[in-house]
Amino acid sequence: MTGAHREITPVVLTADGWADYRLLDSGAGRKLERYGPHTVIRPEPQAIWRPALDDAAWDAADASFEGTDESASRWSFKGEPPQAWEMQYRGTAFEARFTPFRHLGVFPEQATQWDWITARLEERPRPAKVLNLFAYTGVASLIAARAGAQVTHLDASKKAITWANRNQELARLEEAPIRWICDDALKFLRREVRRGNRYDGVILDPPKYGRGTKGEVWRLFEDLPELLSLCRAVLSDDPLFLVATVYAIRMSSQSLHFGLAEALADLPGTLESGEMAVRDHAGRVLSSAIFSRWMG
Repeated sequence: MTGAHREITPVVLTADGWADYRLLDSGAGRKLERYGPHTVIRPEPQAIWRPALDDAAWDAADASFEGTDESASRWSFKGEPPQAWEMQYRGTAFEARFTPFRHLGVFPEQATQWDWITARLEERPRPAKVLNLFAYTGVASLIAARAGAQVTHLDASKKAITWANRNQELARLEEAPIRWICDDALKFLRREVRRGNRYDGVILDPPKYGRGTKGEVWRLFEDLPELLSLCRAVLSDDPLFLVATVYAIRMSSQSLHFGLAEALADLPGTLESGEMAVRDHAGRVLSSAIFSRWMG
């Protein structure tokens, strides 16, 4: 472990640069958000304070997710809910929609990572190869492609890749060099190591628990060390970055920091870790995920 990797001063990154998203208010275990033209209420256990806005602002929300059981759809709507609608971030369009799992297909706090990835890619005079693992609806893939990267997008869900393909159309990036792969992440990485395929940047957002295309079981705490090691193995000789984000688990950013530091111990560079968050209009910060990112 290098000296640079040993140092950790946790930081909080707040996604304040959105036009199409805003955390309007939070409190009493909920948050009031605007996704494009629609306002929604979702559970937020960390919001232990009182809401700043009055009841009328909350009562006017278009949709509300009731309860905390993410395995069932519990959205309630005022009127007929939209099937989907377009959102944008800094010129990249994508589709939002209500899912049975509380979210809407885009995670606003990730914008801080999109900006960082874009900056890293724009520093490289030649096109970089980027691998996006657990890539879901593909916004990060599109952001990287727009910045000039050749992207390999991998997810174990065919439905997620179909959604990502739709986002590619909305972003008008049909001709962008994006390779879409439906596969188990660990199996794919092991094959890439054997094949000698290498990438200049790696993006990963692994879930706490999941299943691969053939029923392979993913458990974060058991499988993350191998995942990080394999990501190191597929980095090129002159890599740009590796960024890992983790949601909804009992893990500190320091744990992720030192796990990644071990995997990248032979590489010089800077390793930064902390929390990803959004801020409501009253200035209160809600952290949604932890991250650790390295740049050469």
